[in-house]
Amino acid sequence: MREPTIARNYAEALLELARRANDLEGWGNMIFSVADAMQRDMKLHHFLESPRVSADKKREVLGKALQDRTPRLFVRYLQALVRNRRHMLIPQIAAAYSDLVDEVEGRVHAQVTVAKEPTGEDKAMIARQLSRTMGKEVVPHISVNPAILGGVVVRVGDRVMDGSVRRRLTTLRNRLMHGTSR
Repeated sequence: MREPTIARNYAEALLELARRANDLEGWGNMIFSVADAMQRDMKLHHFLESPRVSADKKREVLGKALQDRTPRLFVRYLQALVRNRRHMLIPQIAAAYSDLVDEVEGRVHAQVTVAKEPTGEDKAMIARQLSRTMGKEVVPHISVNPAILGGVVVRVGDRVMDGSVRRRLTTLRNRLMHGTSR
């Protein structure tokens, strides 16, 4: 089985635990905190990665470190990851969990490129328009690229909607040069 599939399977299990606890966001914050700690703290990363440290010792340390900060069931989930030698997939599991929560809540993320930095009101308008167009809640991730001259370019997954002035000018130029109408 490939790592993305394995990570998604563990993320699905985590999602089920979070649903039972009626706290999708809280459990997401917990798994992201652990993933972030693994990526930022090299001591923790090397400790978890080391084959010299037994799985029992890793489970014990995780249990002691998190017992007062997280629900017991979450600690047991992490300990199961260690027991099954999947703990190094925690960052991928966290990402897959986020994707699953987005699916459950009918939310999509869009990469939005604009020609100049939008105001807060412009950002809200972009989110509303995209949500209405897509029929789902859209979370726009906005970047600025003056080369598009104006308008917007939106990418949702592999779907691209190019409403840039640059594309319109290119299309017009091609029509004029090739004599096509429309």
